[in-house]
Amino acid sequence: MKLFKILLLFLTLQVSAQQGGMWIPSLLQGMNEADMQSLGSKLSAKDIYDVNHSSLKDAIGHFNGGCTSEVISKQGLLLTNHHCGYSQIQSHSSLENDYLKDGFWAKSFDEELPNNGLYVEFIVRIEDVTAQVLEGVTKDMTPREKQAKTDGNSNRIQAATKKEEWQNTKIKSFFKGNQYFLFVTERFNDIRLVGAPPTSIGKFGSDTDNWVWPRHTGDFSIFRIYADKNNRPAAYSKDNKPYKPKHFLPVSLDGISEGDFTLVFGFPGTTEEYLPAVAIQEITEQLNPSNIAIREAALKVIDAKMKTSDEIRIQYASKQARIANYWKKWIGENTGIKKSNAIAKKKAEEVTFTEALKAKNLEAEYGHILPELETQYAAFAPVDIKRNNFVEIFVRTNELMSMMFRLTQLEAAATKDEATFNKAKEAMQGRIKSTLKNFNTEVDQGVFEAIMPFYTKNVDTSIYNSTAFTNLDSALAVLEGTPTEVIEKLNTDAAYVYAKPFIEDFYTNIEPDFQDKNSAINALETEYMKALMEVVPNERYYPDANSTLRVTYGQVRGYEPRDAVYYNPVSYLDGVMEKYVPDDYEFDVPQKLQDLYTTKDYGRYADKNGKLPVCFLGTNHTTGGNSGSPAIDAEGNLVGLNFDRVWEGTMSDMNYDPEICRNIMVDVRYVLFIIDKYAGAERLIKEMKLVHPKK
Repeated sequence: MKLFKILLLFLTLQVSAQQGGMWIPSLLQGMNEADMQSLGSKLSAKDIYDVNHSSLKDAIGHFNGGCTSEVISKQGLLLTNHHCGYSQIQSHSSLENDYLKDGFWAKSFDEELPNNGLYVEFIVRIEDVTAQVLEGVTKDMTPREKQAKTDGNSNRIQAATKKEEWQNTKIKSFFKGNQYFLFVTERFNDIRLVGAPPTSIGKFGSDTDNWVWPRHTGDFSIFRIYADKNNRPAAYSKDNKPYKPKHFLPVSLDGISEGDFTLVFGFPGTTEEYLPAVAIQEITEQLNPSNIAIREAALKVIDAKMKTSDEIRIQYASKQARIANYWKKWIGENTGIKKSNAIAKKKAEEVTFTEALKAKNLEAEYGHILPELETQYAAFAPVDIKRNNFVEIFVRTNELMSMMFRLTQLEAAATKDEATFNKAKEAMQGRIKSTLKNFNTEVDQGVFEAIMPFYTKNVDTSIYNSTAFTNLDSALAVLEGTPTEVIEKLNTDAAYVYAKPFIEDFYTNIEPDFQDKNSAINALETEYMKALMEVVPNERYYPDANSTLRVTYGQVRGYEPRDAVYYNPVSYLDGVMEKYVPDDYEFDVPQKLQDLYTTKDYGRYADKNGKLPVCFLGTNHTTGGNSGSPAIDAEGNLVGLNFDRVWEGTMSDMNYDPEICRNIMVDVRYVLFIIDKYAGAERLIKEMKLVHPKK
């Protein structure tokens, strides 16, 4: 037992010493490459990112700007999460063809379904352009002057960048404006739905299991990229052909074991790892509780209504998932921050920083930063909370108020020329059609009544009885006519008359106050980041996530969420059946999956003990945007699909702790099992390159 404890301590120290971080793939040579190899990787930095030859990066696509996807065949077959493709699956669903409930599997290329507006973007190359972007920027510039200068420099750099005519460029800021990288990209716009399991598999556990381990969710969906005859990006056309990728990921049949190396490659959205303690305190003690309360009130209404009707269930499936996702994430984030004692640790780091300033005689240059941040966050918190409450209520959770918010922008466009107004009106008509396609007045009114008291005492539900904007025909009728006529009709609509004063106050008072205070804080935090890297140079700094391509490496590991509890790193189909509740929208199990379990008909996808793995844990540092990211083994093969984090570890956006932060991945063997044994989509299995790296 003593030997076991020593080994466990060694493993824990190894995890703590070498993991965490979202690294830029073009800069892996050196210490990152050595770290990966010490964790078991057999990949070189060039295997992962290479401009001149195909590499892993060429198989990793940004899925519709919010998730990650990976190419898994030489015919452009694309794998991502079920929840990433959820809105596309929903858009093709109806009461007659309920692909959410029953799943969808195209039996041929001709049956693959196009998706208007869906795109996948690949990175061609990454270049450090810091010196060029910051040329002419001086210390005495205001934040606005600095932004104008860097924007101008960035525009010139992009205009001068050598690229193919179908490629695009963008420049992104790193380390809070202290470093800049140019990305050359290729965007494919003909992306077709190929396959998706039923929600009872793809979303098994739903809200109850979201952000929680153990998970038993087959969170995957399959698309295909199509290109023109030259294999280049093109708008949808029946003449387009399956894309021939520069690289695709072979799929491992050998699975994972605890301690195996894992590399997660993708487009993480946003992290804030270098916030001062006062900022984390404001977020977890004031901002998160406020947002949690609003979303919880909305979800109670939506959840209850979804259980009463299949039509409402389909209409609100995607919206409910979107609202619930971060509601639960914020709760876990607060729990993790408290459990890891993150605020106290940040304060201790700030003491070390302050002592280092004294030791290096840099107090005059940087000593003002932390005291000023304390003062500014105290003034910032009230307006930050008020602004977030507005956004939650008028933009994110109530659809009638969201339409009113957009309609005020249409009224503003009417003060300009007619062409500007007509363009804005056309966009608004499209938005209204999209909103009212999946809209239920009773549900939305219930949400309105539940959440509006968080913002005002003036809660008038009677507006739902007299507004034109709960019906598509009457809503579009308001937008017919000249700009003057449209605005006159708009300003007699009950919902618009109710919402407009709140929205005007937001634009006139709340938003300007927020932007002024936030701009000053951002400038200080940029200076703080620069000071940290200068004053404490021996730390290893990785840039915050900003939806750019990143690598995070780790190992398959369980963890201890609390005293006397240890979570094993792999879940199995047995656990699905243990959770099974007949006819429950979260825990129902399709009859065919039950039959396959009963007969243990797992084919070649079971592990060596004859059990079917479903999900597994890793120490990879992930966040939103990593949904759909491939989990890649030591030799570059696909072993899993990232889709979540453990609840206690969601605080990794501000404080990565290797003791409790774990990402959750669906085992690719479960994906293959569902495609093959459950769906009978053997044509997709044949299309992949299945390998046995451990044999």
